[in-house]
Amino acid sequence: MKTLVGRRTRLLAATTATAALVLVAAGCSSSDSGSGKTTVKGVHLVKGGQLTTCTHLPYPPFQSEVNGNVQGFDVSLIDLVAKDLGVKQQILDTPFENFKTGAFLNSGECDLAAAGMTITAERKKNVDFSDPYFEATQAVLVDKNSGINSLADVKAKGKKLGAQAQTTGEDYVKSKGYDPISFESSDAVLNGLRTGQVQAVVIDFPVVQGWLKDKANADKFKVVDNLKTGEQYGFTVKKGNKPLLDAINKAIRTAKADGTYKKIYEQWIGPYDASVASPAAS
Repeated sequence: MKTLVGRRTRLLAATTATAALVLVAAGCSSSDSGSGKTTVKGVHLVKGGQLTTCTHLPYPPFQSEVNGNVQGFDVSLIDLVAKDLGVKQQILDTPFENFKTGAFLNSGECDLAAAGMTITAERKKNVDFSDPYFEATQAVLVDKNSGINSLADVKAKGKKLGAQAQTTGEDYVKSKGYDPISFESSDAVLNGLRTGQVQAVVIDFPVVQGWLKDKANADKFKVVDNLKTGEQYGFTVKKGNKPLLDAINKAIRTAKADGTYKKIYEQWIGPYDASVASPAAS
């Protein structure tokens, strides 16, 4: 995902069940005098009464804005963390570059980041990742009339390939000798394919699944390759923020054990795939 120069951050409400929840059990929370910050069940929050989540929009089905509200797979999972803490979730839309550096976590603007973000050794230098909660493959989506039947065909037939900037999908095809056209968001990637700027795109398969739910897209485009790159998604917190990391991991484990994760998966992703939903720890 490409950094948007000069882009203003926006605080958006999450469309979740915890939207009406407030701090509960006074014995479990305390406010830092004069700062508005709160400690709830041992977890320090940057703003009292809420769990502030940084994301980068749009990236359906993980997070997207609909009528001013943000919803999606990641949103619903972090909503479970907020519910356990007895607070509401608020979402801050920020440039993706900050996720890799941990800038908004370090500055105290967000408690955590959730953006369908792949766990990598490089990113671990700047942030702490939760347990992996999703395994993603990279899909190659093409126009049905392009004559492309594989990723290799893109190069062999001299076609143009698109990818979302600063993503692992873009990194992967570059490592294979491709020179993709970069787009700043997933919506821009799809628009590039629609308008003929490119004849094929590589992007996370769950994103493609969401696109193909639209009949107009399904009629025009098809998946010709699914590249298993071993990518695992994780949520991130500021380096050393173990209490919040523990709360996130606990919520993920509980959701997988009691069936909540499966329901959320089916709501936002599609038919449940246990191998994708429960990746081994990286």
